[in-house]
Amino acid sequence: MTKAIKLLTALPQPQRQSLMTLAKEVSFPEDFHIFEAGGTADRFWVIRSGAVSLTQQVTTHHRVTVGGLGSGDLLGWSWLFPPYQWDFGAEAFSPVRAHEFDAAAVLRLCEEDKQLGMILVRSVAEILAHRLETTRGKLMEQYGTHRRGGL
Repeated sequence: MTKAIKLLTALPQPQRQSLMTLAKEVSFPEDFHIFEAGGTADRFWVIRSGAVSLTQQVTTHHRVTVGGLGSGDLLGWSWLFPPYQWDFGAEAFSPVRAHEFDAAAVLRLCEEDKQLGMILVRSVAEILAHRLETTRGKLMEQYGTHRRGGL
């Protein structure tokens, strides 16, 4: 299994400092819908404190939680890939403080600093790989439990 990494600590100090010049401190109250699936993905966040639930709309009236994020975690990766739309929704599970980054500004910075761009893309890919493995493990566990109970 891949190791969980935190975006800001994965960056070498010079690149982290460069990226942080674009950070804006924001906060969200508990139960605040940060974004919805299908919306325009034009920013991302690194959570400083609090908890965020990742949600998926199953039916018109039913939303399920598919993951949770906390301090140091990257919230939002759809800004990096066309069609630049959120794949999930995100809701503050508790009061949240975060660093917010404008995607266009970060992408311009990555064009100027190719090393930052490569490290950032590689770090986001590692984060996604870890989340995929974790989700797959949960599904296998759930499926295995369901299968055993059904026999």
